[in-house]
Amino acid sequence: MFSKFFINRPVFACVLSIIIVIAGYIGLKSSPIEEYPQLTPPQIMVQANYSGADAQTIADTIAAPLENAINGVKDMIYMQSTSSSAGSMSLSVYFKIGTDPQTATVNVSNRVTPALSLLPEEVKRVGVTVRERSSSILNVLSFYDPSGKMSDTEISNYVNINVADAIKRVPGVGDAVVIGNKDYSMRVWIKPDLLKKYSLTTTDVINSIQEQNSQYATGKIGEQPSQTSNPYVYAIKPEGRLKNVSEFENIIIKANNKGNIIKLKDVATVELGSQNYTFAGRINGATMIPMLVFLQSGANALDTADAIVKRVDELKASFPGDLTYVVGYDTTEFVKVSIDEVIKTFIEAMILVVIVMYMFLGNVRATIIPMLAVPVSILGAFGGLYAMGFSINLITLFALILAIGIVVDDAIIVIENVERILHEEPDLTVKEATIKAMGEIVAPVISIVLVLSAVFIPVSFMEGFVGVIQRQFALTLVVSVCISGLVALTLTPALCAMILRKKENPPFWFVRKFNEFFDFSTKVFTAGVAKILKHVIVSLICVGIIIFMMAELFKVVPGGLVPAEDKGSVLAITNLPPASTLSRTTEDTEFIRSIISQNPNVKNVTGLAGYDMLAGTLRENAGIMFISMIPWSQRPGEANSTAAFAAEFNKQMYMADRNSMTYFMTPPPIMGLSITGGFELFAQNLEGKNYSQIEADMQKVVAKANAHPALNMVRTTLDTNFPQYDLTLDKEKIKMMGINISDVFNTLSSTIGQYYVNDFNMLGKTFKVNIRAMSEYRDSPEDLRSLYVRSQDGKMIPLDSVVSLKRSLGPDNVDRFNAFPAAKIMGEPKPGYTSGDAIKAIEQIIKEELPTGYDIGWSGSAYQEVASTGKGAQAFVFGLIFVFLILAAQYERWLMPLAVVTAVPFSVFGSLLFTWGRGLSNDVYFQIGLLLLIGLAAKNAILIVEFAMQEHLAGKTIKEAAINAARMRFRPIVMTSLAFTLGVLPMVVATGAGAASRHALGTGVIGGMIAASTIAIFFVPLFFYILESFNLWLDKKRAKITSGEEHA
Repeated sequence: MFSKFFINRPVFACVLSIIIVIAGYIGLKSSPIEEYPQLTPPQIMVQANYSGADAQTIADTIAAPLENAINGVKDMIYMQSTSSSAGSMSLSVYFKIGTDPQTATVNVSNRVTPALSLLPEEVKRVGVTVRERSSSILNVLSFYDPSGKMSDTEISNYVNINVADAIKRVPGVGDAVVIGNKDYSMRVWIKPDLLKKYSLTTTDVINSIQEQNSQYATGKIGEQPSQTSNPYVYAIKPEGRLKNVSEFENIIIKANNKGNIIKLKDVATVELGSQNYTFAGRINGATMIPMLVFLQSGANALDTADAIVKRVDELKASFPGDLTYVVGYDTTEFVKVSIDEVIKTFIEAMILVVIVMYMFLGNVRATIIPMLAVPVSILGAFGGLYAMGFSINLITLFALILAIGIVVDDAIIVIENVERILHEEPDLTVKEATIKAMGEIVAPVISIVLVLSAVFIPVSFMEGFVGVIQRQFALTLVVSVCISGLVALTLTPALCAMILRKKENPPFWFVRKFNEFFDFSTKVFTAGVAKILKHVIVSLICVGIIIFMMAELFKVVPGGLVPAEDKGSVLAITNLPPASTLSRTTEDTEFIRSIISQNPNVKNVTGLAGYDMLAGTLRENAGIMFISMIPWSQRPGEANSTAAFAAEFNKQMYMADRNSMTYFMTPPPIMGLSITGGFELFAQNLEGKNYSQIEADMQKVVAKANAHPALNMVRTTLDTNFPQYDLTLDKEKIKMMGINISDVFNTLSSTIGQYYVNDFNMLGKTFKVNIRAMSEYRDSPEDLRSLYVRSQDGKMIPLDSVVSLKRSLGPDNVDRFNAFPAAKIMGEPKPGYTSGDAIKAIEQIIKEELPTGYDIGWSGSAYQEVASTGKGAQAFVFGLIFVFLILAAQYERWLMPLAVVTAVPFSVFGSLLFTWGRGLSNDVYFQIGLLLLIGLAAKNAILIVEFAMQEHLAGKTIKEAAINAARMRFRPIVMTSLAFTLGVLPMVVATGAGAASRHALGTGVIGGMIAASTIAIFFVPLFFYILESFNLWLDKKRAKITSGEEHA
């Protein structure tokens, strides 16, 4: 016998377990720590700029050609682009989870390159970038000068030059991005009236800058081959690019042979300014520049965050003036507190399990054995995690918490059987009793390990969002269960032989009373089983009722992806009326900050005016605020949660007399999967409607959606009411006057718009030279009369004589989804409803309200939820099939495994009942709990069926075997089930960070386990009785047929 070797050699058993613990410790110290495994689809971003162009033009001339080229790239799931009147186009291509980002980047680049020839020349000159976008924001560092002496441009460039590069070199950092595009720029502010005075155009200025601010290579004097033998070689170093404002001011624009020279400073003001002026950051009221730090894939989030703060603190010593920083937004706070809470739950579970073991075992020695065996399985699992490339995250830690109750079961089964044999056969020594006990239970222990492992075998092959979660959860449990099985067959029997004694001190009175109560319960249970076996038909009707109720509960329990969490922060998105200036947006964000800062639960408020987070572009009438809350322990209770905070201030902002709209919302439960919590979708128009028509259709959807009881804050990002002007050329007049049309547009783009000329070098970096008219020449449509173009005969023609402007309305940003014009719709479920309810509701409303020609494209977390539909059921069915096949192979019977599998519906019923009663959803956590319950319910059934089969083979009738097995296995079943249930209880009643996820998983599991250990155990003997009787009837019939054939 396998275990006998270790009983006789206990040191060998201890050494084996010590090796497992050491391997686990190494894995624990080496594995990365993060909130979740990689659950976000790889995102490749394509960006281009077309300064001065409107959103529709950018969408038509840049986004559409690039989308057509990229569409269908390998492993792509969807793509979405946003074109902005700020002159930018951002195209995001999303790939299947698990796709190598570097390969995806190469594939997208290969598609983009041939399409570049279709883009406008100005776009090609500036360039198109293709890069991987990290979706895992680690933190936001806010740099500010409380004295106000440093401007935002100075802060931005100091941080960009001296801090960002240093942060990028910190191990674990994927990228560090300074927000706001405040890079230094040599700004050439043109004065059109002076250009006219000297008969110059902006094209003359641009050509002069490009000519005199260029880098040239001139060669070497005396370099071989040479006809003379020069002793030296001299390199010629030209002046190269210009370096400062003075040099740019002295660029010669025009000169003649009379010595008349017109320089750039004669027709323009030159200054070292900012690349962008449409963004303003604030933290707690002070001017601020934010830097987003992204986590590198596979890096340890907690160690990286600490290393970042340490590095910035080192750099802070050399910060100029009063420049300082704060961590305005830190995702690792939630990770740290969540992991601390999980560890707390882990300890609580261990304590409760130990109490249960002592109550049942009745002596300290027996209780010590599981306490020594369980840590081996749990610690050893970390070695398995490291070997499989898994991180230490909430999913794997949840699996280990649940594993406590499972792995202790194996130890309890061994100890309980040894103690029973010592009690029934007092003549045996402890060692002999242990050997005999192991002979009886090796098969059940192996069966339990195989069953629990088999449940999760199909899950390890699943792909996508659900596949990643279920794979990490499942394989973590499988590793711990396999180690537990090994420990139960090696260390536990060795410890039993070493530690247990034939005679122990009498247990405490409360243990004795508990055992008396349990003996009485055993009698009641046995009588109940006997009655069920007596009334088979009635019992089967009861089973049918339970199965029917289970099916009905599946219909009423709403669907979902993952539960919303209190992440310790809130997002506030504000939108002012179209065409509002940055100063108005800044004032509005400051007004909001002043109100919310009075809330005692608020720690920091970081505001970004001029940034539209939903569209991912700069927009002067949009803003966002990151509101960091005080720690969870200082704001207990639902009334102080982030959800309650968001609801309260949404109500306040709605009631306030303001000319803007502000939405407070919680972050998504999984960062990087969506921009905000709730759902996102795109209504694609397939019939070529313009955006004004699309918006009109969307408003119908939004109006009806906001009246729906399950939906909240439904809105569309499409707004076609931005004031703009339509430009019309008088082409006949232009040609008659000898004007080039390109000169007209060049003049407009370099005066009304911002024209990128070339680059200059400063502080070891490369910055842009931009030309634009001074503000007084572009403040109103009438300013066109101050702009001139030169005809072919040299005359200066006023621009307003050949062009006209007509006021109109149009979009500031336009979206496209999967190569079609689209409108983004966003929203949240109302309190009491789940994301699954919200998705069903908005889908139905869209079908009812939108005319034909529209299609729905889900994105973000909604895409993953819709794509995951049915995968949980698929995993459940295959898990059940694998359990059946494993048992069939072990028993060498097809019918008997059904007696084990029939315990599963009872646990599913209990899981659904508890989940529904608590108002939770059928989400990913619930589904992995169901998979676990298959194994747990089967484990209990195996203990009864295995023993009943042995009793029947020993000569007892089928009914006697079933009743006797139920009586004999009632104590270990209740003992292990109670240990597991109390081990899960801390998850069910958890509070603080990450509590919602623990509730979602723990509630279903504890409900299923209670049903399996209080209802299913009454009916498992019944199914054994029915199936074994049927099997016996089949055997007799086969024997009769065989006998008849032999007689013939």
